[in-house]
Formats: sequence, structure tokens, C-alpha cells
Amino acid sequence: MEVMIAKVKAKILEMYPEIERYGIACSMIFDNDKKTYVFKLTHGPHELSTYIDQSEADACLAGKECVHLGLHVREFLENFKEGEK
Repeated sequence: MEVMIAKVKAKILEMYPEIERYGIACSMIFDNDKKTYVFKLTHGPHELSTYIDQSEADACLAGKECVHLGLHVREFLENFKEGEK
């Protein structure tokens, strides 16, 4: 499971390079109770956790955009950029 978590996280960082560019911390775990990945972004007081189901994780790894995740990441990045102004 750890290998899969690392692969999904690496693919997300590849798809959204702004995460590292802005120094946003991210982590990923697998929630066994909910049977889903939990992707967390943190920067200062800003925090976002979003869930990624297995089919979306598989799509990400296949190089397809993760729509649900993409919306959340973009929202976090936009809020972060607004807060930095």
C-alpha cells in the first residue's frame, strides 16, 4: 500500500507543480475505514484535506486529470495566492 500511496502522491505533484513551487506541504494516507486516499495540503494556517477514491487514483496514475482532486487543489492554490497578496 505504501508504494501505491507514493505513486499517487508523486503523480499529483507532477500534475500540479505549483504545490512545490509555493512551498505547500502535502501528505497522503490511505484511510482503511473509508477505503479511500486522503490528500492533505498545508501552508501556514491554510489547510485542505480531500478524498480520492481508488478509481480516481487509478485515473491519475494513467495520466488522466483528476477532476475532483483538481478542483480542490486549484481552489486551495487560488485561496493561497489571494492570501499572499
